[in-house]
Amino acid sequence: MRLAIIAIIVIAIIALLYFVLKRSPDVEDVEIESMGNLVIKSSAFKNNDFIPARHTCDGDNVNPFIEILNAPAGTKSIALIMDDPDATGGVTWDHWILWNMEPKTHYIPEDSIPGNAILGTTSFGKTGYGGPCPPKGSKPHRYMFKVYALDSVLVLDEGASKSELLKAMEGHVLDEGLLTGLYQRK
Repeated sequence: MRLAIIAIIVIAIIALLYFVLKRSPDVEDVEIESMGNLVIKSSAFKNNDFIPARHTCDGDNVNPFIEILNAPAGTKSIALIMDDPDATGGVTWDHWILWNMEPKTHYIPEDSIPGNAILGTTSFGKTGYGGPCPPKGSKPHRYMFKVYALDSVLVLDEGASKSELLKAMEGHVLDEGLLTGLYQRK
């Protein structure tokens, strides 16, 4: 009887350890989120971590280094949208919109865009990157960097809005990835 109780306890401990170790996130899970195999990450910050002030309105307001990996076969172009769903007033604020990047685009260097990319108009009323700039004293905002692998090159004029880009992408998304950064102004 005593041996049976010890065996049950040992099995329970092994099962618990297996469950805990199997459920622990690995490094890849912590750094990026992905809807499929397409990956977006940055050397400036990890997924769900704070974006350095350099990339915000409190710093140099330049885009962070972005890495895009694992675009699926058949990708003809890549699009990227950065927005803030926590913006004041309950309306998502668009910070960066670009599309028609070549499928071989693996990096977007800091403070630049790929030469072939087309820029959309942000909620700031201009094209180009507009860094995080939440109201001072508000809780941390989430900044969603969403990358899309598309099966076509989009016919869309420079300066188009995010809603126009999303409409043009309908039916053309092969895969997508997500990187979330946080920012709070004191």
